[in-house]
Amino acid sequence: MRFTFENQTAVITGGTRGIGRAAAEAFLAAGAKAICVYGGDAAAAERMRAEQAENAALRIEKLDVADAAACLAFWRGLEADGVVPEILVNCAGIRRDAALALMPEGDWRRVMEVNLGGVFNMAKLAVQAMSGRRYGRIVNLASPSGRIGFEGQANYAASKAGLVALSKSLARETGRRGITVNCVSPGFIDTGFIGDLPAERIERYKKMIPLQRFGKANEVADAILFLASRESAYITGAVLEVAGGL
Repeated sequence: MRFTFENQTAVITGGTRGIGRAAAEAFLAAGAKAICVYGGDAAAAERMRAEQAENAALRIEKLDVADAAACLAFWRGLEADGVVPEILVNCAGIRRDAALALMPEGDWRRVMEVNLGGVFNMAKLAVQAMSGRRYGRIVNLASPSGRIGFEGQANYAASKAGLVALSKSLARETGRRGITVNCVSPGFIDTGFIGDLPAERIERYKKMIPLQRFGKANEVADAILFLASRESAYITGAVLEVAGGL
């Protein structure tokens, strides 16, 4: 099955590195316009901008998705430009690992603000924008951590479990408007997001995976494109795990 996204616009948060960048490039290859937002890694954004310098279908902006006022300004800017995205992919996420008994309160709050609050901010405004067209696709990046739980990730796991619940509730609210809301739940994917894990923990995690390897970003991007496509019209409130059987 080959998906086409011609004449469609996708907003991808966390879209300049890792899974987000892989998804953005897949959308571009399938004919979509991609608006990628990033929070803090300016170097990654500049690399993507330089490597895609001749691609007029790509737009890159800085945005802290945890900042509700900034998100509102972003969506109003799109409206002013006459852009009504058909697709929102929420890839932005952070980790600040620590045992719960030793976790700084600020690390708990920031992970929840970005991973869960950022999806609330962006999805709320996306639904408002999409409702007039009676069509839209929202894909949120969850994690098996929200289902399994991993040591040192109480904040991350809680944010991802909450994200699944948010997505299922929102799917019930938006179905009659032609807007689907689903989650892709990547397991251990070979990106910089897990680059700081100790070698011994990486080997331990690989032994937990039936396929005995970490995934690739493009393997997750393929799942995102499916749930963002017109062909997925009868799927909403679902969680698609791309985790090698974890």
